[in-house]
Amino acid sequence: MEIPPVPPPVSTAPGIPPALQARVVNILTKPAQEWPVIAGEPRDIVGLYRSYIVILAAIPAICSFIGFSVFGMSLPLVGSFRIPLATGLANMAVSYVLGLVGVYVAALVIAKLGPTFQSESDVAQALKLVAYSWTPGWLAGVLSLIPALAILSLLAALYGLYLMYLGIGPLMKTPAEKKIPYLVVSIIVLLVLFFVMGAIAAAVTPIAPSALVPRPTL
Repeated sequence: MEIPPVPPPVSTAPGIPPALQARVVNILTKPAQEWPVIAGEPRDIVGLYRSYIVILAAIPAICSFIGFSVFGMSLPLVGSFRIPLATGLANMAVSYVLGLVGVYVAALVIAKLGPTFQSESDVAQALKLVAYSWTPGWLAGVLSLIPALAILSLLAALYGLYLMYLGIGPLMKTPAEKKIPYLVVSIIVLLVLFFVMGAIAAAVTPIAPSALVPRPTL
């Protein structure tokens, strides 16, 4: 009697595409092995946005909205408050769009600086580098559900820099002695650009202190 094959167990979380979950787990747990795999994948900017960036970039935007406009927070000398829902929704939309734009801008900067450090000037590869390096920062966006914990996302950002350091060689073909200077200069330029983008976001959706809504106490 022939025994039918047993289907493999499903190890992915419900609602999460298996390829997305596998990539997130691999880039976080074994980046040195994952970067060469990523480097050899098709250079599909649209596909990378559709299957990865637009999904993960939504995490901090949505969680910040819930944390600041639904749950609210408490600050010394200010008290407990919430950002009004309409303002929170506007902030969520603006921060999400700017986040999507920021990934591509970062890729352009890294690609443009490439030849200076004997590296390739490939925007698609640079976009892979940025997107997958920002994975821990995007995931840490869940901390914004409790605004007081949002500062801890800086630890995730530091791990993201380490991921970028590991990936800059395989993706941009950067010589070992040029990796740190390339990374440092890229970070400096990106910090300036993101400061400008943050100022734009604040100008588009300003939050006046008088607009804050007192948070009900239990």
